[in-house]
Amino acid sequence: MKPVKTFILLISVCGVAQGSELTDVVHTYEADKQSLKKTYTVRESEEYYQRFNTFHTDWRKKLNQLDFDTFSQEGKADYIMLSNLIAREHYQLKQQYESFKQVAYVTEFAGEIYSFIRERRRGFKPDAPQLSQAFTQVAEAVIQQMNILKGQTFSSWVEADKAAAVVESLSKPLQEAFEFYYDYDPDFNWWMGEPYKKLVAALEEYRQFLLVLYSDADTKDDGSGIIGKPIGRDRLMKELAFEFIPYSPEELITAAQKQFDWCKAEMIKASKELGYDDWKMALEHVKNTYVPAGQQPEAIFELYRQSVDFIREHDLITLPELADETWGMIMMTPERQKINPFFTGGWNISISYPTTGMSQEDKLMSMRGNNPNFSRATVQHELLPGHNLQYFMNARNKPYRKAFKTPFWMEGWALYWEIILWNKGFPETPEQKLGMLFWRIHRCARIIFSLKYQLGEMTPQQCVDMLVNEVGHEYANAEAEVRRSFATTYTPPLYQVAYMIGGLQFYALRSKLLERGWTEKQFHDRVMQENFMPVEILRAVLTEQSLQQNFKSSWKFSTAFQ
Repeated sequence: MKPVKTFILLISVCGVAQGSELTDVVHTYEADKQSLKKTYTVRESEEYYQRFNTFHTDWRKKLNQLDFDTFSQEGKADYIMLSNLIAREHYQLKQQYESFKQVAYVTEFAGEIYSFIRERRRGFKPDAPQLSQAFTQVAEAVIQQMNILKGQTFSSWVEADKAAAVVESLSKPLQEAFEFYYDYDPDFNWWMGEPYKKLVAALEEYRQFLLVLYSDADTKDDGSGIIGKPIGRDRLMKELAFEFIPYSPEELITAAQKQFDWCKAEMIKASKELGYDDWKMALEHVKNTYVPAGQQPEAIFELYRQSVDFIREHDLITLPELADETWGMIMMTPERQKINPFFTGGWNISISYPTTGMSQEDKLMSMRGNNPNFSRATVQHELLPGHNLQYFMNARNKPYRKAFKTPFWMEGWALYWEIILWNKGFPETPEQKLGMLFWRIHRCARIIFSLKYQLGEMTPQQCVDMLVNEVGHEYANAEAEVRRSFATTYTPPLYQVAYMIGGLQFYALRSKLLERGWTEKQFHDRVMQENFMPVEILRAVLTEQSLQQNFKSSWKFSTAFQ
């Protein structure tokens, strides 16, 4: 019996057995959502939007039936976060539905295709001759619709994108339904092969046609080649509320500018230590400390070891031996480097460095932008105690809370460690200081340019220019950074804001708990035991703040905002 008791104790310490009264409720919500997504695969359809509207409405009713006052502090936190998650997902669904309704007519001729996909779910045997005629008629209707729409344009390129997405959303479910019957139903085989090929080809031609059906005056491109979708102030305010951030975009920009000015003053100071009066010349010096091609993995490992040794020496956080043993290392593909020119992390650290197919200019930019002094600020951000430790501990502590994932926790925690290591003297030389400051000022710039872009106050090209002229980025790296921010699905609207703002939240919470007698290690270990959550909710849990069912964000976490 002794080994069993020991194992149970180990589980309790690691946090695997921890949870709240809402653990199974959160699991059920996520499981129900995934079940519906697997069933309703035509994401841009009336059926999909109506079903998920009902889903969110039903879940709000279920949540309202629970007795909030009987829950523990952890249970109340989970209730508030689940209620917020449902509200956020419902709000985003309604936004998407409104966009869908404006362009839904582009597939009004495809009723029998939608029926075919629905009936396939329960394996109804199709009338192959009739279905082949329907496929042929829809393919012809596609051509007719393109002729009708010639000379017309959508009101914006955003509408054109949505219209194309409506057509595209048919493709995979249509293929899946076709392949369900093909080769298994001889009658289906005989009738459907050719009509299906023609329909698929027509739909793809139609999608491409719709994609560019917008006015030349409503141009996507400001000359940078970067295409984004500004969401506007109202949407920003909504998203900030869902993240429990009680500040306006303008207040965040002001705070970021103050942080930016501090970083610039420190960069000038470090530049003078290096013997330069011009911070840009000093930064050029640092960029040229890059290692030769082929040696970057070893350089990254050495930087990792230095940061981990420093953290252990100062006893700042528990770093499990297994976490230190099992993180991985991969090389980033050339295609991915076009979007992300710097290394990233998680379970693996993905190293961005030149490949043979790059131009000499791009190779040099990659090497200069990933020099060891720049990388000194971010290796621990990506590995331990940053993202890799987050993944490691999240898998072992309250894993149901992955439903509440937020970049303010994920990226804020990793950025917080850059602040802590700076304050404790991790950068020793002027080159190392400039390297760490480069990334810190970059995170400030991200807040400024991303929010101003979403507010319609900056164009992508102006964002690129800011990163080059005010931060010191290589041009190609700046362009890739802005493209990553606005022209891909990689980042939601507040993602770039989350680094510095989340870091400031963690720093303010740390200060509060140290005042109460916590040690740094106690604070850091406890954060890793709680898993994903908005930092304000984490604050309420750790400080045992009274929580109300209608909890609203009010924490003014930074004096820089005053």
